[in-house]
Amino acid sequence: MGKVRGFEIAKGFENSGINLPVRKTKLSAGYDVESAEDTVIPSFKKGMAPSLVKTGLKAYMQEDEYLKLCNRSSNPKKKGLVLANGIGVVDADYYGNPDNDGHIMFAFYNIKEEDIQIKKGDTIGQAIFEKYLTIDEDNAEGERVGGFGSTSK
Repeated sequence: MGKVRGFEIAKGFENSGINLPVRKTKLSAGYDVESAEDTVIPSFKKGMAPSLVKTGLKAYMQEDEYLKLCNRSSNPKKKGLVLANGIGVVDADYYGNPDNDGHIMFAFYNIKEEDIQIKKGDTIGQAIFEKYLTIDEDNAEGERVGGFGSTSK
C-alpha cells in the first residue's frame, strides 16, 4: 500500500532537526506542530501583514482531503497569538509545489503590547487531516501553479 497521509520534511530543512508532528494522546484530533526556527512576532500595528512562522514541514494526503491548521488553545491568552486567517487550509495539491515544495507556515498576529519570541521547537499549533465534499455540478479543473496563497492566481 502506498502513502495515504502524513508529514515530511520540506526541502531546505532536511538538516535542521525538525520534529515530525505527533498526537500527544490517543484521542487527540490534532498533530502538534513546532516552529522550525526562532521567530519574533511583533506587536500588532494597524496595516501590518501577519508574521509567517515556518514549520519546515510539508503534508501529503488523499485528493479529497485537506489539512486544517489550528491555533493552540493557549496561544491567545498566554502569548497573544491569533491566526490571521482564523484557520489555515492546506490543499492536497500544495504538497511538492514548485514555489516552496509545500512548506507549511502559520500566519500569526500578536495582540499583546510587547513582541513575542517563538523558539525553535516551540509548539505553535495543531494540524488536523479532514475530508471535504464537492457539489453535484463541481467542474474544477485548474492546477496549482505556486505555493503559499497561490490558489486564486
